[in-house]
Amino acid sequence: MMLESLRKLVLHANQEIARRGLAPHTFGNASGVDRSGSEPLVVIKPSGVDYASMKPEDLIVTDLKGTIVEGKLNPSSDLDTHTLLYREFPQIGGVVHTHSEFATSWAQAGRPIPCLGTTHADYFHGPVPVTEPLTAGEVEEAYVRNTGAVIVRRFRAENLDPVAVPGVLVAGHAPFTWG
Repeated sequence: MMLESLRKLVLHANQEIARRGLAPHTFGNASGVDRSGSEPLVVIKPSGVDYASMKPEDLIVTDLKGTIVEGKLNPSSDLDTHTLLYREFPQIGGVVHTHSEFATSWAQAGRPIPCLGTTHADYFHGPVPVTEPLTAGEVEEAYVRNTGAVIVRRFRAENLDPVAVPGVLVAGHAPFTWG
């Protein structure tokens, strides 16, 4: 029952990415984790599927290692980033990755977004942090997994609480958020 509900929530989150114009084509993705069973399960968008035609049964269910438990399609190409974040930040329940025009511009520039108003301060108590760029070796070896690793390193280096700081810009790439 919990997994059925999570599928609907994850579907809605993915469709909102498209509805709000936060990712061109099918580039963005959202996932959620169910930690209620003996083994946590992740529900994530399938790779390359149009948001408008996506149905709950199209979503992919994996374990925290990324092994497919349910689903006929390929999981999002960002699965390794999502599962790493769930393993390293057990207090989070959902991850969203977009390529929103403005946040991606800040990420591509490798610059944190300064807190310039109260709306921003409602979610981030300071600037939206940015990671260090991935090294050439990290990009070549396991880009998606290392995207998660660079996020975790950023949070560990400054002892940032992922509940208090619900997202990050990945330098040279785009934003990831969670809750």
